[in-house]
Amino acid sequence: MSVQTSLYQWTTVPTEFISADGISFAYREYGQQNGGTPIIFLNHLAAVLDNWDPRIMDGIAKTHYVVAFDNCGVGASTGRVAESIEQMADDAITFIEAKGFDKVDLFGFSMGGMISQEIAMKKPSLVRKMVISGTGPAGGEGIAKVNRVADREFIKGLLTCQDPKVFLFFTRSNNGKRAAKAFIKRINERTENPDKKNQDFSVSRSTSPKKNGATKKPVDLSVIKHPTLVANGEHDRMVPTPNTHDLAKRLPNSQLIIYPDAGHGGIFQYHKDFVKQTLDFLAKKINFIWACQHLNSVT
Repeated sequence: MSVQTSLYQWTTVPTEFISADGISFAYREYGQQNGGTPIIFLNHLAAVLDNWDPRIMDGIAKTHYVVAFDNCGVGASTGRVAESIEQMADDAITFIEAKGFDKVDLFGFSMGGMISQEIAMKKPSLVRKMVISGTGPAGGEGIAKVNRVADREFIKGLLTCQDPKVFLFFTRSNNGKRAAKAFIKRINERTENPDKKNQDFSVSRSTSPKKNGATKKPVDLSVIKHPTLVANGEHDRMVPTPNTHDLAKRLPNSQLIIYPDAGHGGIFQYHKDFVKQTLDFLAKKINFIWACQHLNSVT
């Protein structure tokens, strides 16, 4: 960028494009380029750039360089929607390398958390740390039902003239309803040059559980040695919360946070706490013994 990116907020940072392997990736980047590791944000099913919570993005961008992009065939990115988590990971690696990054932190929400795990297994030397939320391991219990849940809530949203994320991401308690209303307001704060919107229903169908890893056989996650912060709400209906506990147990270098009276979007409901916890996690020095073992495993 020719303009100082630290001057922007998430609601004002311009959308840019970069081409790689025949794909034009739409992306936004801003924050502090202070020699630290850039953070790549990987989003949920059918999400576009404007679906990221501005409070989380701005909170992290105060001290880190934030980069988010639209997956292939989603939002303003060209190409076809990938048919598997593995392909989405390959596409993400293509984007990261096109940007010239040789080491990144990964921030994955929901499906983005599954993509993050795949990237860490495919190219471990590319990743320093991971922050993953609302996600679970491949083949986790109940994940195969995600489209059934999503379809039902999309229809409920249409019938009630509400964003389906009100039902998908939050509990129906008073706290959950208030958090949902505030979140929907925040993700609609951008008024100039918004991202191209998807037809959520059609995009969600094109990335069904059979294609996105929900029915994939479990893999050995112990090979992922990267420090990982794992978070979720205690009542996630899309990726049932027991999967998050299972994921944290299977990742050998993980830290788990479960937010009370919260659902799939627990990090949005508790965004102030989550930003602080994420910044603290990212600032921790990597264990020297782990780093040496990791370098030996990839050389």
